[in-house]
Amino acid sequence: MRRNELDYILSTLLDAHKDVSDILLTVDKPLQIEASGKLMPVQITPPIERLSPFHTEMIALNIIGSSPRLTDDLFRTGSCDTAYSLADRARFRVNIFVQRGLYSIVLRKLNAHIPSVADLNLPEVILDAAKEKTGLVLVTGATGSGKSTSLAALIDDINVRLPLHIITLEDPIEFVYTQKAATINQRELGTDFDSFSSGLRAALRQAPKVILVGEMRDRPTVEIALTAAETGHLVFSTLHTIDAGQTINRILGMFEPEEQEQIRYRLSDTLRWIISQRLAPTPTGSRYPLMEIMGASLRTKESIVQGESEGKSFYEIIEASQTFGWRTFDHSCLEAYKKGIITEETALMLCSKRGVVTRGIDLHRKSRGESTSNISDLRMTPHVDLNRQHKPFSPVGTLKLK
Repeated sequence: MRRNELDYILSTLLDAHKDVSDILLTVDKPLQIEASGKLMPVQITPPIERLSPFHTEMIALNIIGSSPRLTDDLFRTGSCDTAYSLADRARFRVNIFVQRGLYSIVLRKLNAHIPSVADLNLPEVILDAAKEKTGLVLVTGATGSGKSTSLAALIDDINVRLPLHIITLEDPIEFVYTQKAATINQRELGTDFDSFSSGLRAALRQAPKVILVGEMRDRPTVEIALTAAETGHLVFSTLHTIDAGQTINRILGMFEPEEQEQIRYRLSDTLRWIISQRLAPTPTGSRYPLMEIMGASLRTKESIVQGESEGKSFYEIIEASQTFGWRTFDHSCLEAYKKGIITEETALMLCSKRGVVTRGIDLHRKSRGESTSNISDLRMTPHVDLNRQHKPFSPVGTLKLK
């Protein structure tokens, strides 16, 4: 298979649906796309009913090209990450991996245009993260929850406003920034540096004001990121965690128990924002971002240092700070439900505390005069005393007067 044939296949798959997010190529399955969170097969001309091992191997070799690093990663670890460009039409983040001795490929479509916070329907309060001068800003969520896109929107906001130096360390480069007010240098893992920790260490000598680390995967990267935040840099990064509490615990878990007290103090001093994200399906077939947003305050610093306790959990701290724009996932779910963006089932599925969201939905329905119960047609039934003894009727005898 030649590159022009691969480009034809990818173009055809992109044309199959306007909201293609991923392309999946797996042996014994047809060509598939994921659109609005659902997998669907796509037929091309000439038809490929099912992909063969030869198909996926040839596609994988075309994407890898002549890169020794990618070839070594694939044979040594069983998978590799790279990027692929389809002329001027689209860019993909690609993962090639081995399953049952056969190659599979997943291509995540990247937006050529960097969306703004408003375009993404994100709360405006997260722009405050882009206005920080120093510290650590973490965007978290599961794979495919939109972390990279949200980070790109924040970085581009800085790019538009401020004349300063930004360095990004990515695996692979997803969004290509246009040079605006800021000067941006984008470095790719494997091509421009060999590990996030070494790339971040080198970045400290490259006079940046803002550093974007694609992902904090290990202890050395976290240590250097904390050092960078402590020495006057603004550091953005991502973690595969679902909320603020799990994010703090994941970072602490990278260190030995005897080191964790010191890391707690360092983290409490440097952490500025934790922005967690989930994508919710909408009735129209699109996806809507639900956010948990926690900033820095005396209460959050205390909970980081001493650990969460009753009345001092991160959830309760966020809930008490909603006037500052902070929000829990439950607040986001209820807000999206009240606006008619997501259904009740989706809200209950993606919330953190089901009871809180259920009560909120019931109150909203009650305020609109809607029924909050499925029970109807209630009526009283006569009470029957089962213990009562009924005697047969007998006529009264005649009385004789004397």
